[in-house]
Amino acid sequence: MSDLFRRKPIDTLIDHTAPDRLRRSLSAWHLVLLGVGAIVGTGIYTLIGVGAERAGPAVMIAFVVAGLVCAFAALAYAELATMMPASGSAYTYAYASMGELPAWIIGWALILEYTVVGSAVAVGWSGYAVGFLQSVGVDLPTALAVGPQQGGLVNLPAIAIIGVVAGLLMIGTRESATVNGWLVLIKLTALAAFIVIALLHFNIVNFDPFMPYGFPATTTIIDGEAVPRGVMSAAAITFFAFYGFDAVSTAAEETKDPGKNLSIGIIGSMLICTLIYLAVCAAAVGAMPFTEFAGSGEPLAHILRGIGYEGVASALGLAVIIGIPTVILAFMFGQSRIFFVMARDGLLPRQLAAIDKKSGAPVAMTVVTAVVCAIIAGLVPLEDIAALANAGTLAAFIATAAAVLILRRTEPNRERPFRTPLAFIVCPLAILGCLYLFASLEARTQQFFFIWMAAGLVVYFVFSRGGSVLSKQKKGA
Repeated sequence: MSDLFRRKPIDTLIDHTAPDRLRRSLSAWHLVLLGVGAIVGTGIYTLIGVGAERAGPAVMIAFVVAGLVCAFAALAYAELATMMPASGSAYTYAYASMGELPAWIIGWALILEYTVVGSAVAVGWSGYAVGFLQSVGVDLPTALAVGPQQGGLVNLPAIAIIGVVAGLLMIGTRESATVNGWLVLIKLTALAAFIVIALLHFNIVNFDPFMPYGFPATTTIIDGEAVPRGVMSAAAITFFAFYGFDAVSTAAEETKDPGKNLSIGIIGSMLICTLIYLAVCAAAVGAMPFTEFAGSGEPLAHILRGIGYEGVASALGLAVIIGIPTVILAFMFGQSRIFFVMARDGLLPRQLAAIDKKSGAPVAMTVVTAVVCAIIAGLVPLEDIAALANAGTLAAFIATAAAVLILRRTEPNRERPFRTPLAFIVCPLAILGCLYLFASLEARTQQFFFIWMAAGLVVYFVFSRGGSVLSKQKKGA
């Protein structure tokens, strides 16, 4: 039984002379843009409509609540990423602090998070792509524009964009990071334009009543159907809009001067995006009553059309089409690296840990990630996907905050280039905040999450436990 909690030595994790290590090619600038690229995307461009539907103008409070929880978690990630500059994110931190079984559980949750996030963003991108095509006179058949639950057969645009991003990732890490940087600038320019134009039509009356559905997560019956309402219900879904900074930690093994650059990338991207989100929320609600854009597949473009800027709305849609793939890129990058590390540790088939000699990227794992993301994106609606992604992410955030506390006790003298301030306050607050957000998710989302985790335990005991590199090393000793 003790082998279930065998820990991976930190010195082994940070040994970059070992075989199968990824190339160091990313700077602090690359990491900040990777984080901003991952954070600013479907969450603000699309889920602001879902959040407004659940909380009304108080969607701003929902973003603040979700942002605070993520800020606490980001501080924990910054400490562990600089302390252990290795790929794997929360999976690696759990392996070093809690042992193999907890690491597998977190890795399994990360598979849910990253794979599903890439799919969710692809679906959000598809909504803008279809809207843009319609604005220029091209109507994509419904059967190919949305999945089965929305009256179609398959979301073809979502599948197509995943294929394009996967191809870019296979070219190489630094090359894809450079392209990501340019696309992020386009995306931020579009949001800045929206804020300026929307503020010209700002009307304070649109904020009254500010919190029409109350603060706690509740369920309301509308047209015979139970629908989620309340600020915390909105926070549980808009939480999706903030994470992405953890994708920066998956690039630790590929970062130059990780002790400095990782903390800059993680915390810097969170601060930038929090300010952007609050400005966009205020401008959106001020420009149009929330009931008119709530639930829209392209709420920001919808608002611009509603206030008479049809051309700018089309331009925004085009910028989203060009820019949102950076989110897919960041999460597919992160997922392929987590898959890669789990395979390198023997918990997934070792063949998947192969690195392409020319690009230095884990090509086989990138292909596997792309196929899984494409299947989900082609068939499942955005809101369901985002909720599932949130459940996996919350588990990873809890594990990371707990790992900081554990390692402060078990490895007190280990060098920490960045230390989480007030760790024994910040980390418990991160854990409690994540638990509260998880409790605010819909019951079916929680049920699916626990089913997914139970399936993960079966996979571990049937396959992964026996294939573990640590297990084989112990037997050979």
